[in-house]
Amino acid sequence: MKAIKQLLLENKAWSESKLQLDQDYFKNMAKDQSPEYLWIGCSDSRVPESEITNSDPGQMFVHRNIANLVVHTDLNLLSVVQYAVEGLKVKHVIVCGHYNCGGIRAAMSNSSMGLLDNWVRNIKDTYALHEKTFSQISSESERVNKLVELSVLEQVKNLTHTSIIQKAWKDLNAPILHGWVYDLNTGLLKNLVTVAPGSNIDTPYRYQL
Repeated sequence: MKAIKQLLLENKAWSESKLQLDQDYFKNMAKDQSPEYLWIGCSDSRVPESEITNSDPGQMFVHRNIANLVVHTDLNLLSVVQYAVEGLKVKHVIVCGHYNCGGIRAAMSNSSMGLLDNWVRNIKDTYALHEKTFSQISSESERVNKLVELSVLEQVKNLTHTSIIQKAWKDLNAPILHGWVYDLNTGLLKNLVTVAPGSNIDTPYRYQL
């Protein structure tokens, strides 16, 4: 309970520090939100999106899950994407992974972890797709980090396969999609891919809208 009490005390201190700078800070924050970005990140506690991008509250709409996956059967994720794109009209969607990701490591293992097996199966599919690439990499850490990058690219592609993004591209000419990786050792973000509205979509996944 001591740890929980400490969090509440830190919250109070944070609130007071904001009010010292601007007495209307929370009044203005409570009115509405108009974020420019949707962040799809990993649940890892070392990758706080606002902290690593030096963003203020209200700038990012956020969805996080293990290994930052975009899965076509995940209604939670799809609902977030739809609301962000159609309701909030975000201009950018960022999928951000991070090196040395535990979810990626789990997917590369043959050990069963119960319910988690079903989630990381999506990463195993990416691993299997590029198995020849991994056979040429001897270092385990390098293989993990390579799969981190390939998985991010796959999740961005998965976004383009949704009718949500395709409809937004047609009607709004937005959002721009980005695939990033965060390096825990340097604190820096790496841009892997940027996909603009109207980009080519694999034929089987194109919708007539």
